Amino acid sequence: MSFTLAIVGRPNVGKSTLFNRLVGQRLALVDDQPGVTRDLREGAARLADLRFTVIDTAGLEEVTDDSLQGRMRRLTERAVDMADVCLFMVDARVGITPSDLVFADILRKRSANVILAANKAEGKAGEAGALEAYSLGLGEPISLSAEHGEGMNDLYTMLMPLADKFAERAESDAPETDVDLSEEDAEETEAVPVPTNAKPMQVAVVGRPNAGKSTLINQIMGEDRLLTGPEAGITRDAISLRKEWNGVPMRIFDTAGMRKKAKVQEKLEKLSVSDGLRAVKFAEVVVVLLDAEIPFEQQDLRIADLAEREGRAVVVAVNKWDVEDDRQAKLKDLKESFERLLPQLRGAPLITVSAKTGRGMDRLHEAIMRAYEVWNRRVTTAQLNRWLSGMMEAHPPPAPQGKRIKLRYMTQAKTRPPGFVVMCSHPDKVPESYSRYLVNNLRLDFDMPGTPIRLWMRGQNDANPYKGRKKAPPSKLRKHTDGRRRD
Repeated sequence: MSFTLAIVGRPNVGKSTLFNRLVGQRLALVDDQPGVTRDLREGAARLADLRFTVIDTAGLEEVTDDSLQGRMRRLTERAVDMADVCLFMVDARVGITPSDLVFADILRKRSANVILAANKAEGKAGEAGALEAYSLGLGEPISLSAEHGEGMNDLYTMLMPLADKFAERAESDAPETDVDLSEEDAEETEAVPVPTNAKPMQVAVVGRPNAGKSTLINQIMGEDRLLTGPEAGITRDAISLRKEWNGVPMRIFDTAGMRKKAKVQEKLEKLSVSDGLRAVKFAEVVVVLLDAEIPFEQQDLRIADLAEREGRAVVVAVNKWDVEDDRQAKLKDLKESFERLLPQLRGAPLITVSAKTGRGMDRLHEAIMRAYEVWNRRVTTAQLNRWLSGMMEAHPPPAPQGKRIKLRYMTQAKTRPPGFVVMCSHPDKVPESYSRYLVNNLRLDFDMPGTPIRLWMRGQNDANPYKGRKKAPPSKLRKHTDGRRRD
């Protein structure tokens, strides 16, 4: 990406709508009520032949205290300092407000490149507001309609000279891509892919509201990139941040806190939870963050079960460990509860951390890497078939209704998560208990703790392939001139 563009302005002027149009996806939540966006969201934008990074920001408000709005404003001002170009957006239908004048003065001092855009300028209703925008002293305003896509050509014209200015820097900062691999390297990569800058490891942090997800990610990033505070439910969007953590390129998703479905009534919260669920589906490793004071609530179990059903590698992290007094007894209770309440994730890492102090971050990193490696593990067919013979000798499959089940052979069909196919007779007669027996021993014998394992029973036709075909007539004997008989 050649440069970074931050979209700033008052709440509800259409910043997230323009962000979604530039990235070509509905990444940012959009609603009629003001103040939906709270965190900084980055995306890869495309406008004609321009490629750049766009940042959606929280609406600027005239507060400077430590309230939620004050912290949102400081985060937005930080985005202004980070960005190469600021797109200052005003509402053409409302006109210029005193707040717009204050923020225009701030942008003049903090940003070298400011583009002024009057949004919602479609039709006659927005003409007066677009003309009034000249009074901000930021040059000629662009008339836009982010919702309908009007004015994109004018935005391109303003960005083009700035793109040329930053082109050289982009070339030197571009990540390594299109790496050539030998056949040996390719085989190794297929077994356990190594995260790269082009394809970083995808990690989602999920949990109930106020478990400390954003604080944990800020600790990993080493800076306050996400809005945090004592209020529950601050995060609304699923925000992704890139970080090379201990030498491993990662894209880490912060998600909105997930409450019980019955308590989720507002449309906006439903959108937030839906965004978090989508992040789980795209993740490779899911960190389920619990609160040490009230761990393994019913909602925690549902979230962990969701990650397992989606087939993601799971790490369970217990936060706020710094406030615990009797840690040994608490840890013993946690492990017992984990084994009892989440048997489908038996053996998954259980890590204690303090997002506030940074304690346990190295253990969390090791657990994520371990879960990722197991999630990508491949077992050879020869090993599986030797193992299957041993399992059948120790515990033969049952014979329901007098029909003996023969397990012929086994192979691994996929990884991420590991999936195995057993070819057998009467696959529909294999009891669920016998499949669980095989899965549990797969975990134990091939060292695959915690990761979801998929096992499919497939039928194999053992009938004679020639059965039912007409018998070929005997070949006629032909007499040759030399007197010998040949077929």
